[in-house]
Amino acid sequence: MGRVQIFTGDGYGKTMAALGEALIAAASGKRVVVIQFLKGRGLTDSTFERQLEPEIKIFRFEKSDADFLSLPEDKQREEAQNIRNGICFARKVLTTGQCDLLVLDEVLGLVDCGIVQEQELRELIFLRGADTDVTLTGIRMCDSLLGIADHVSDIEQIK
Repeated sequence: MGRVQIFTGDGYGKTMAALGEALIAAASGKRVVVIQFLKGRGLTDSTFERQLEPEIKIFRFEKSDADFLSLPEDKQREEAQNIRNGICFARKVLTTGQCDLLVLDEVLGLVDCGIVQEQELRELIFLRGADTDVTLTGIRMCDSLLGIADHVSDIEQIK
């Protein structure tokens, strides 16, 4: 079965660690899809991220430029639906075998925000194919994911 890797904790570098895994996979000829959550649209036009394509396909489903948690409640409801579309896309990517590595950046935060349930996240991970790896990031890891993860890195801010 494909590996499940989690980068969690309150320190900086979880996304960069996951992107590092994506770069290694892409350099090995693997198909990589990255779906980013809770970050707004802001970085989707980044020159660096665009240079990673087509080897690494990066998606964001949020429409607002602002960070999700900084939005007013009515806008959060709208964005929550856009984010749910991202989860549906992740499900499709996994069930159709469109990649060898799927990175779900900040997906753990969706549980804290009440956009997805812990069980739904577990079910999503179990959709992966035998050779598909899944990497998840977020500040707080759901306890139920510990048992299905092959590798968990707790990124702590020391100073």
